Amino acid sequence: MSGNTVVEFMAYWEAEGQAYVRRGDYDWMAGLLPGKRVLEVGCGVGYSTAALVARGLAVLALDSLPECLSATRARVQGNGLALMQAELSALSDEQKGDIARFQPDTVVCWLMGAPAEVTGATPSAAGQQAVAAYRERMHRLVAELAAGLPTVRHVHFVDRTAIAWQAKDIGRDTLVGYHNDKTLGGLPFAGERRLALYRKIEEGAAGAALLRKPQPALKSVVPTLASLLAERKE
Repeated sequence: MSGNTVVEFMAYWEAEGQAYVRRGDYDWMAGLLPGKRVLEVGCGVGYSTAALVARGLAVLALDSLPECLSATRARVQGNGLALMQAELSALSDEQKGDIARFQPDTVVCWLMGAPAEVTGATPSAAGQQAVAAYRERMHRLVAELAAGLPTVRHVHFVDRTAIAWQAKDIGRDTLVGYHNDKTLGGLPFAGERRLALYRKIEEGAAGAALLRKPQPALKSVVPTLASLLAERKE
């Protein structure tokens, strides 16, 4: 779990973010993106934002927690970054206008999370289901926001999961089907198999937590990052 309170959530992602940086995971994610102007929904403590800015991209980073925005501002140096405190489910007309004027061509939602007091996360099965429902709801809101921005050509989702590595090609079909149905259904975006990728997570708290969950009796089940780049089809 990523912490019950905001303080615990921030501490978890400071440590976890360092592991992603050491492995080059954020650089990998940023390297998958087309375009030059990125709307990042959920900047966390800023490690992901730093990877985007390091690529020379212009970034507008949104987060609902002022603590996350402060950490991101302190971590990311240089030009090309704007920050906005916003609740995705309750964007004001002014905020929507500011986002539209930024003219993003890509929207990213990487490793969506929040304190357990927001997601309802607990070690129980019911708590895990609450987290899954939260993530599904937030992904849909991201996709709906992107659909309403005519400049946006791509939406990029990255999340953590665990799969049987030898069956990753089948998993790519599952990943595409899930997002096309749950996240993108009825919207002018679609994912394709060629843009669905997995990357192993071999260290860090997130990987260990995923492997503690009940898994099929397959020795090759490994924690992974699941990436889907969806394209506008209209």
